[in-house]
Amino acid sequence: MLEIESTGSAQRRARRVLKSRPMGRLCSARYEREARQHGWQRVAGLDEVGRGSLFGPVLAGAVVLNPRRRIVGLDDSKKLRHERRAELADRIREHALAWATAEIAASRIDAWNIYQASRQAMVAAVSQLFPLPDYLLLDAMEIDLPIEQRALIHGDARSVSIAAASILAKVERDRRMEEYDQLYPQYGLAQNKGYATQDHLDALRRHGPSPLHRFSYAPVRAAGCWAAGATQTPLPLDGLLNIIGG
Repeated sequence: MLEIESTGSAQRRARRVLKSRPMGRLCSARYEREARQHGWQRVAGLDEVGRGSLFGPVLAGAVVLNPRRRIVGLDDSKKLRHERRAELADRIREHALAWATAEIAASRIDAWNIYQASRQAMVAAVSQLFPLPDYLLLDAMEIDLPIEQRALIHGDARSVSIAAASILAKVERDRRMEEYDQLYPQYGLAQNKGYATQDHLDALRRHGPSPLHRFSYAPVRAAGCWAAGATQTPLPLDGLLNIIGG
């Protein structure tokens, strides 16, 4: 006997199915496969972290993944929990054909600007890879190297190589921020990683910036001028009056 499901019941079941169906992963090895199909053999992904931070270096990662060794779970580092990033970073360092990280200090960021500093960090990271890659996948920028390149918008969420680079860079920079937190505990760097959280901004107003803050960034400049604990050496007015009067 044929059973006919009511329209309302069918719609409810369809909603349950749609709700429970997982979204398709955007991060894949598609761009790496396309590069190898066109003859490139050593495909490196690059990414940077810390561009928006008020403190410390910008850090770049470069990774050549092994196409024969899949690492499950690679994705934009910002989407991953701290523990998951650390676990994936260990797997990347163990199984990648080559990997490297490099940083550019806050003083150079102030001298150049954050965009150029990020590009220089990527160049430094690529230069440490051995053997050198012959094709680069980057997250929405290109760098000054004589190597074939492809820039992908939101690349860290689309390419596994760029995602791997972002994970290594993020894990390494977080580790550096925890070290700096021991030197400058008043800013809460272990928690805010140098970004403009309310507690960090409040600490800047109370204590002023440290030597490792980025003085080209407006919140740091403002804190240097208006810090609650700031002092100014009195002008030697007496001596000046004597000079004028003499």
